[in-house]
Amino acid sequence: MVFSIYYLGGALALLLVSSIRQVNEYQRGVKFTLGKYSGIMSPGWRLVIPVFQSYQKIDLRVKTVDVPGQDCVSKDNISLKVNAVLYYKVNKPDKAVLEVEDFDFAVSQLAQTTMRNIIGEFELDDILSKRETINTKIQSIVDKETDVWGIKVTNIEVKDIELPENMKRALAAQAEAERDRRAKITSASGEKEAAKSFLEAAQLMSKNPSTLQLRLLHTLQEISAEKNSTIILPIPIELMEFFGNRKK
Repeated sequence: MVFSIYYLGGALALLLVSSIRQVNEYQRGVKFTLGKYSGIMSPGWRLVIPVFQSYQKIDLRVKTVDVPGQDCVSKDNISLKVNAVLYYKVNKPDKAVLEVEDFDFAVSQLAQTTMRNIIGEFELDDILSKRETINTKIQSIVDKETDVWGIKVTNIEVKDIELPENMKRALAAQAEAERDRRAKITSASGEKEAAKSFLEAAQLMSKNPSTLQLRLLHTLQEISAEKNSTIILPIPIELMEFFGNRKK
C-alpha cells in the first residue's frame, strides 16, 4: 500500500514536471485543449498537460524577410528586376496560428506579388526617382491584406533595381546629355554676365577718354611680364598725318 502511494506520487510529480513549458518574454504560446483553441500563454512557466493539451510558440519580435528579385515590367513596357526587404511583426498570435498555415511564407509570397503589381503601375523614371512612394504603397497594401492574420507590416524598402544593359547605356547617354546641357547653360549665363560687365566698363570709359590710355598702359604692363612676348602698339592715323604735314 505504501509502495503504491509512493509510486502514484512519483508518477504525479513526473507528470507535473513534464507538463511545465517555458514561454520567453518575447514569445506567446497559443494553447489547444483536445484540439480546440483555449487561450494565449503569457511569458513564464506554464502547464501543458501531455496528450490532452498542446501549444505553439509565436515570436513577437520584428522579423526581416528578404523579398527575392522579381522580374517586373514597368508601365512603359521596360523589363527590370527588383528586390526588396520587408519588416513585420506578429500582433495577434492566435490569428497567426488559426488563420494561416505558415504566415512567414504567406507574407513573403504576398509581398512578391504586390511588388510586381505596384511596379507595373509606374513608368521607369518614376520607379527610379519615387522609391518612397512605391515603398509606402506596397507597405499599405501588404499591411492591409495581412491584418486578418494578426500581422503588422512595419516597413518595406526596395533595395535594388536592375536594368537591362541597353537601358543602362541609354540612361548613361541621357545623363551625359543632361550634364552637357547644364554646362552650356552655365557657360552662356557666364558670357551674358561678362558682356554686361564689359558694356558697363565701356560706358564708363567713354565718358573720360583718358581712361582708355590708362587701360592700354595697364595692359602693356601685364604683357611685359612675359619675357618672350612681342608687343605691337597701334598708332592712330591722325598721328601719322601730323608728322607727314610737318615734313612738308
